[in-house]
Amino acid sequence: MEGGNQEFMQQAIALAVENVTSGRGGPFGAVIVKDGKVIATGANQVTATNDPTAHAEVTALRNACASLAAFQLEGCDIYSSCEPCPMCLAAIYWARCRTIYYGCTAADAAKAGFDDAYLYEEMKKPLGERTLPVVNLCREDAGKAFAAWMESPMRVEY
Repeated sequence: MEGGNQEFMQQAIALAVENVTSGRGGPFGAVIVKDGKVIATGANQVTATNDPTAHAEVTALRNACASLAAFQLEGCDIYSSCEPCPMCLAAIYWARCRTIYYGCTAADAAKAGFDDAYLYEEMKKPLGERTLPVVNLCREDAGKAFAAWMESPMRVEY
């Protein structure tokens, strides 16, 4: 694994700082790089857009996918000003990025009031023991969507 590029990390950090000082959002920035070139950036837009999924990494992933007209980012690296939360980590895995580089740790984020440790703990619990009720409903009917997918000639594998 390569050691990363400090210039790209500095760009992610600058996005995070500028996002705070401009009043647009939280202290998080992300840069996506392919073949040594920045293809997309993102900053936290949760409060600006009232979108709980608009974290810097997710925003950067959306911008990168739009830029490349692809839903996978193989061969891309992501530089994040902070260790990705569980949602962002999952999105990065789904996008198939090559490497994640991060600045601050989850512990650093927790000290600033962004603590996602409870999410990691919740995911370890059986469904019936989680704080948020998780209820299986209409499984048989819902399975019709998967059956249609498996039979569809327009299916795109991912």
